[in-house]
Amino acid sequence: MRYTTLGNSGTVVSTQCLGTMTFGAEADEQTSGQILDAFAEAGGTFLDTADVYSSGTSEEIVGRWLKEHPTEAAQAVIATKGRFPMGEGPNDVGLSRRHLRRALDDSLRRLGVEHIDLYQMHAWDAVTPLEETLRFLDDAVAAGKIGYYGFSNYLGWQVTKAVHVARAHGWAPPVTLQPQYNLLVRDIEHEVVPACLDAGIGLLPWSPLAGGWLTGKYQRDQQPEGASRLGEDPERGMEAWGPRNKQERTWAVVDAVREVADAVGATPAQVALAWVGAQPAVTSVILGARSVEQLRDNLAAADLDVPAEHLDRLTEVSAPQADDYPYGTAGVAQRDRELTGGR
Repeated sequence: MRYTTLGNSGTVVSTQCLGTMTFGAEADEQTSGQILDAFAEAGGTFLDTADVYSSGTSEEIVGRWLKEHPTEAAQAVIATKGRFPMGEGPNDVGLSRRHLRRALDDSLRRLGVEHIDLYQMHAWDAVTPLEETLRFLDDAVAAGKIGYYGFSNYLGWQVTKAVHVARAHGWAPPVTLQPQYNLLVRDIEHEVVPACLDAGIGLLPWSPLAGGWLTGKYQRDQQPEGASRLGEDPERGMEAWGPRNKQERTWAVVDAVREVADAVGATPAQVALAWVGAQPAVTSVILGARSVEQLRDNLAAADLDVPAEHLDRLTEVSAPQADDYPYGTAGVAQRDRELTGGR
């Protein structure tokens, strides 16, 4: 395992983060505990959960594991999130001071801790004034309830606005952003990645394997069946089989990942994870696992050094599809010049 600082903070985390969305749903408590054990044994220290994962069960499972493993708990960096409904009342959702106060206290209780290292806003709230949310987070930092805060699923302008509002008031700044990011989903490179680089915010990519598409287990025009998310439900949300199967880009990327994996003696999943981890602004890659075997395969990516020519090939074949300026070829070239200090 390798380590780095958490965004623009001084806290050190493992460059792979264990996502626990499966805990209490796709992984029962015994399996979840085994996954946590394997992650800790590999040197992993960064754990990510959320209050809505299995309606709080994920946090409870993590909390019980922390209590039973005090040595590992002392090294663990705990991240959770608040924003989405945890009740049916009008104030049981959003980023208002009222909702976040209760959500944070409930997360602290379920996790069995007095302090959460990274508290993340799970999505933008267009109703609550941004100043109200950021002031609450600054107060939570001052009270010692959280160490830092970050965002998840924010757009570039939302990140930049939050950074400058916090700066204008002298409040604690955000340190991380958790977006969807992988070889099949790279649109954040247009606006979100530059915004984070400008502010020194670290990226914590979720779904780095694109819902299993980058593991090499799916074949063109062969609808998946069996023990996988798409096998159980081919119409599943952003990972739906039909739309992606029809895109030539999907299979060009999948084929390239397989070929690079063969060339470097790794699995496709390891190569895909290594590519994400090598991208600008990425702090830690979130791994979601349903089993210990799946996790261990993914963990090997932390120490995998893929030669630059192979990474470049993957970057080229997976380039985001946007033709109009400023998001086409000319716009990307201009962005790259600006990011390196050129004109």
